[in-house]
Amino acid sequence: MPIKKEPERSTKRKMSLSKTLIPKRKKKNEKKPKKIITKKPVIGKISSQKAMELEEKYGAHNYHPLPVVIAKARGAKVWDPEGNVYLDFLSAYSAVNQGHCNPRIIKAMIEQAKMCTLTSRAFFNNKLGEYEKFITEFFGYEMVLPMNSGAEAVETAMKLCRKWGYEKKGVEPNKATILFATENFHGRTISIITASTDPDCKKGFGPYTPGIDVIPYNSSQALDDYLKKNGKNVVAFIVEPIQGEAGVFVPDDGYLKKRFDICKKNNVLFVADEIQTGIARTGRLLACDWDRVKPDMLILGKALSAGVYPVSAVLTSKEVMLCIKPGEHGSTYGGNPIACAVAVAALKVVRDERLAERADEMGQYFRNELKKIKHPMLKLVRGKGLLNAIIIEPKNGKEAWDVCMMLKEKGLICKPTHRHIIRLAPPLVISKTDLEKSLKILKNVFDELL
Repeated sequence: MPIKKEPERSTKRKMSLSKTLIPKRKKKNEKKPKKIITKKPVIGKISSQKAMELEEKYGAHNYHPLPVVIAKARGAKVWDPEGNVYLDFLSAYSAVNQGHCNPRIIKAMIEQAKMCTLTSRAFFNNKLGEYEKFITEFFGYEMVLPMNSGAEAVETAMKLCRKWGYEKKGVEPNKATILFATENFHGRTISIITASTDPDCKKGFGPYTPGIDVIPYNSSQALDDYLKKNGKNVVAFIVEPIQGEAGVFVPDDGYLKKRFDICKKNNVLFVADEIQTGIARTGRLLACDWDRVKPDMLILGKALSAGVYPVSAVLTSKEVMLCIKPGEHGSTYGGNPIACAVAVAALKVVRDERLAERADEMGQYFRNELKKIKHPMLKLVRGKGLLNAIIIEPKNGKEAWDVCMMLKEKGLICKPTHRHIIRLAPPLVISKTDLEKSLKILKNVFDELL
């Protein structure tokens, strides 16, 4: 809609009331002034089309992005270079739970960046100890090992589990086994994809890492049966409480608690990868809280920095953590001053703004409203908190990707996984008004598909 430009304030003295009420006489043949129309502001120096062309030409083709370019982001909204606004329903795979460019977190990063950015772990810095105390008390653990990316944190957890197995459990050298669940996603390093059952992640990257095995996810007997046969050398079971990349697959109630109890019985570490599900996303601080389980080891990332800076962490007991000695593991950037300042601010926002409670309340409302949409392509709605998904049954040549493209045209961006599943996971700060708007957009798209 055309927007009238506001007239500039006059610097002249105000005219008397009598003069302002007397209309000026129009001169003969005087033309009416033209309306001034303001265009949407251009954000950045290049267009969406140019940005996509540059990535296609100079970047590795290891992603298949939705054709939308993000140039600006605030809260639950993003803008493209042409000024079009979208509701973000991916949240950088749950990294921006606290909202894009959260001002408290940005302020913490800027203030620290002015003082000291990086020291490496060759020296102490004045932020790391404070951060380590804060995060361990926040989640109720004794020690933390700071890293940067999620995949680094998973690799760190695997090394800790093996070292504990050899030093504390008494596993024979080079015999340690780590168990994972089918349909998992923990990252894309060689060791991690060894545990993957997704051919796209795994095919063409062998040989794979020994000492890794896979059992069915959400199985009532699989872990127990495996440990009865091979428990002597098993050091850990690493699992996602809810499988995000698999399409927000929520296990049966009590699944985590039963697996935890089996691990305790067999002297096996229960390790929860909460990189995507943790930090309030599912309506609890941790998804494990739904089953009242405290993992022996906790892996965090993504929302630990609210998408502002790469920060990840592994939390566990002193018994496990102190198996690693100086020189056996590390990272130049792990525990750097900016990361520490950002992570503390990010967790304080979650606590102070009660984002877990908000995600629980908004998530229940969102799923209930989604279930009211009746369409032959919409087969199932599932999730917890604001980590949700809809299952799409392809019809008339349309599948999940096509639905995402239609949503994008109406101002909502999300991404399909496995061709028939669409994740719907907005920042936890999304307003009720914007959540209602998203539901209208979804309903309109399915109406059009009829």
